[in-house]
Amino acid sequence: MNKSLKWGWLAAALVCAGSAIAAGKASSAPQIGANIDTAVDVSASPTLQRWQAGGNVVLGVREAAVPMSYVIGANDKFVGYHMDLCERVVHAIAPKAQIKYMVLTPQNTMPLIGNGTADFNCASMTNNLNRQKQVAFGLTTYVSEVRMAVRADSGITSFKQLQGRNVGAITGTTAVQLLRKYAADNDLNFKTLMSKDQFESFTLLEAGRVDAFVLDDNMLAGVIGQSKNPKGYKIVGEVIGAEPIAIQFSRNDPQIKKAVDGAILQMIRSGEMHKLYHKWFMQPIPPKGMNLNLPMGEMLKKQLAAPNDTPLEQFVLPQ
Repeated sequence: MNKSLKWGWLAAALVCAGSAIAAGKASSAPQIGANIDTAVDVSASPTLQRWQAGGNVVLGVREAAVPMSYVIGANDKFVGYHMDLCERVVHAIAPKAQIKYMVLTPQNTMPLIGNGTADFNCASMTNNLNRQKQVAFGLTTYVSEVRMAVRADSGITSFKQLQGRNVGAITGTTAVQLLRKYAADNDLNFKTLMSKDQFESFTLLEAGRVDAFVLDDNMLAGVIGQSKNPKGYKIVGEVIGAEPIAIQFSRNDPQIKKAVDGAILQMIRSGEMHKLYHKWFMQPIPPKGMNLNLPMGEMLKKQLAAPNDTPLEQFVLPQ
């Protein structure tokens, strides 16, 4: 054999061998969510069979939960981060299914999902142990981080700067409890002005009656984006609390849980979930083209890197 040809053959062989080894190493790396059971037995689920045969799937929606699930236009078109998610999950597990919509409220969501009147709740709802007794939750697809909105020129960047100031909050929210605990733990003293909803609290911030407004970051971003001067406010401060958010469905059919988790995992692995987040939190959204400008939080990044359905009670804030 010609010497140069011999060495050329050997070099090619080494390249091929190296590629094979590299491919072997790549294939041996565990897939994201490899520990999650997504092996669906459709024969064990009359509901999945009905959906896959072209039956109706009822998506529970909200009318004003920007940007998770809300309505736009005269024809009541429902849109949002979790709306996109729900619709893509249904299309993945039952391509022939007919999607219908039903407006839900915080008060009737659990019973209507529980009794099968609605098949999914596509709005923003925290996964906790008490709710798990009534419905099933998919893998966590959003983590709500409790922070604060302030005027952009206020100079406030930390909750520790609230000493002696006025702070806005909504009656009955988890944020109020977290705020009080933070104040006690850090020996802070400030006056809390309570409101009925995020719009009333934000009005207090606009009027200068409070120096900060404490709530979940996605809700803060929504109310800032809908304000007269979105650039005049920003979301700041440490994360003083976080809640895992997921879509819900019947807990009486484990095959639906496997199918839903499998569809969500595929969206995470393909990068589609990150694209959905960018679409609804980092780009102009309908109907007014506002940009919430809310980068993905570290906790959600960790959730998507290691998917799970951990409830609130077992959810640990990073130190």
